[in-house]
Amino acid sequence: MHEATDSTSSAALEWTSAAGVRFSVQAIAPQTFRLRATRENEFAPSTLERYRILTTNPEQNLAVNMVANDSAIVLRTSAGTLSVARATGQFTLAGADGKVLLACDEPPWLGAGGGFQCALALDPDEPIYGLGDVSRDGLDRRTLLAKMWVVNVAAYIPLPLAMSPRGWGVLLNTTWRQHIDVGARRENHLTFSVPHGELDLLLFVGAGLPALLDHYTDITGKPALLPLWGYGLTYVCNQQANAREMLEEAERFRRERIPCDLIGLEPGWMSKHYDLSTEKCWHPERFFLPPWATKGPATFLGALQRLGFRLSLWLCCEYDLTFEEERQAGSVAAPVAAPVFHPDDFEQDEHFGHEGRRFDALTKPDEPWFAHLKKFVDQGVAAFKLDGAYQVNEHPDRLYGNGMTDEQMHNLYPTLWSKQMALGFTEQTKQRPMIYSSGGYLGIQRYAATWAGDTGGGAKPLVSMLNLGLSGMSNVTCDMDVFSPAGIHFGFLQPWSQLNNWAYWRQPWYLEPPLKAMFQFYAQLHYRLLPYIYSAAHVANRTGLPVMRAMVLAFPGDDRCRNLLSQYMLGDWLLTAAFQESVYLPAGQWIDYWTQAVMEGGRDVPATFPADRGGPLFVRGGAIIPTWPPMQYVGEKPVETITLDIYPAGHSEYELVEDDGISLAYRDGAVTRTQIVCDADRAGVRVTIHPRTGHYQGMPERRDYVVRLHLGAGGAKLVANDPWHVADEPGVITAQVGPNAAQPMILVWKGD
Repeated sequence: MHEATDSTSSAALEWTSAAGVRFSVQAIAPQTFRLRATRENEFAPSTLERYRILTTNPEQNLAVNMVANDSAIVLRTSAGTLSVARATGQFTLAGADGKVLLACDEPPWLGAGGGFQCALALDPDEPIYGLGDVSRDGLDRRTLLAKMWVVNVAAYIPLPLAMSPRGWGVLLNTTWRQHIDVGARRENHLTFSVPHGELDLLLFVGAGLPALLDHYTDITGKPALLPLWGYGLTYVCNQQANAREMLEEAERFRRERIPCDLIGLEPGWMSKHYDLSTEKCWHPERFFLPPWATKGPATFLGALQRLGFRLSLWLCCEYDLTFEEERQAGSVAAPVAAPVFHPDDFEQDEHFGHEGRRFDALTKPDEPWFAHLKKFVDQGVAAFKLDGAYQVNEHPDRLYGNGMTDEQMHNLYPTLWSKQMALGFTEQTKQRPMIYSSGGYLGIQRYAATWAGDTGGGAKPLVSMLNLGLSGMSNVTCDMDVFSPAGIHFGFLQPWSQLNNWAYWRQPWYLEPPLKAMFQFYAQLHYRLLPYIYSAAHVANRTGLPVMRAMVLAFPGDDRCRNLLSQYMLGDWLLTAAFQESVYLPAGQWIDYWTQAVMEGGRDVPATFPADRGGPLFVRGGAIIPTWPPMQYVGEKPVETITLDIYPAGHSEYELVEDDGISLAYRDGAVTRTQIVCDADRAGVRVTIHPRTGHYQGMPERRDYVVRLHLGAGGAKLVANDPWHVADEPGVITAQVGPNAAQPMILVWKGD
């Protein structure tokens, strides 16, 4: 028996089995391995790699111990081990301790003309998460048979990612139409079935779902960090609105004291309704721009900006984006195949000899899609909404410029559209893009925010958003339901909020007085929470852990959290729920945000809330929540004072992250971080606010804090001691400190 050992190489090892199957194994990172199989003679980069959607280059200086003998190939890193049978391709994936986490217990099947099927063994009670927005019936995917194909409503964003909280994940590197069976037809097996292409699996090991999301987004890209104003409220006008009506509605937001940052226009902004061409222009009557003043402060865009708003435009697209992708990949588009004639074709007319024709009168092969949008950005447009049509539609007769058909391009198209929009905007403005799309596929999270499509703001969109969070996406929202208290409550307790009129009249000032007041309250609450939400968005951008977290992400050891569909954590400290009569509180201390009542978790509690609120909201004991003073839009005024709402419970820590909110400088470290620590015991509470570290352009020179200690509803009789003062709310005492100097600020409160 021949055996060889290599302790340093991270290069792929390839071999051909006796059955004529070519295999390849490689370590990408300590936690990530790649396994490929094909009946071709060699491996080509996948489409996702070619178009830089996936990054599969091994880490530099990756230490890999490789053992190869006649029966198996074994790759061992500091985090895990992949063992592959030479003859069959069957494999096991183990953790750092050698315990097998995942096994392919039968040889993968490869078709003679391409395509494959691969089955992975599952434990009988093992939950599986991921797959994106492919079904809205649950979070645990066991018993699901999923068709991984972008479809309107039914599967807006299918993602071939499956993860187990037991420490493994698997990503299928393909764009072809596929099926994933999570124990539905074949019990206790996760089965991938793809009719075309080669077997290409990325395998992850990690200590729980958050770690697996981190490794997965190392490959597919971290969730984008939106401009700070993107995490506020987006309001979309009725599609019949004109410039004057849009400005009047913007002014109405300000008069009503309802914070809002982004106003969107639907397809009526264009001279030609649903214009897909590169010749689109403003509607000459609704959005008139005189030819001698197409940009500048005198335009309706300038007036909108003076009110503190930014403008978003609706788009549809059927443009062939592959010409630009091929240019970026360093080649020209693949030529159309030479004529192929039937032996009995006497005339051999070349008009009949091509394999396919491009039914596309829109695309200009030498012009990138974004080129025709630059004039609108130059005029002041700050965001784009990418409608589901026609990116979710099938194009069975289409031959793309790269030579591919819809079977290979359909899933990928939404991601390419978002990619070219995001990169084009950034290249032109040197600022972060606000691109949001309802459709998507692998890699969409690094380019665009998403909303749950034309499905409203109820229980099903909530499930879809949680599933996207369990699939590496963070910047999610839905069309808010403003006609129900629960819809408003849910609509504002999200990473970003959207009110979409479309063809309707959902303006908050047209609501019944109780709902109007509720909308105003929640909008103001959302804006006060922006520093908390934005710090969580920085965490997502760094680790892949979403702002809006399914309970299983936050409490992995609690079996009750395995499939909770109507409640979630917003960041580290806030637990909210909608559309249900009870809420499960995990073990620990929880405080009712509305009443300040303190309760112990590990049980279900009624979903009660005041009549002027829309749902329950709880704070986890130990919470440190930064809030802003009231403002009507991001940047209305400098934020020199931040309020810290602290709910003492043992030891807790929090990091406030800030930057300029709009540029790309955060990528180079232009960020400040403030560490805040709270220690509480029977003797009292100690709060330590460490100095800011880091710097960014435009940061406030002075930083004061108002510290609010929430000591429970029973604390109304508290006698505060200097510098603490009893607040108007029962059980709350406050202290004002600052500025944040070079030394930690320490506040101590001793109970009576």
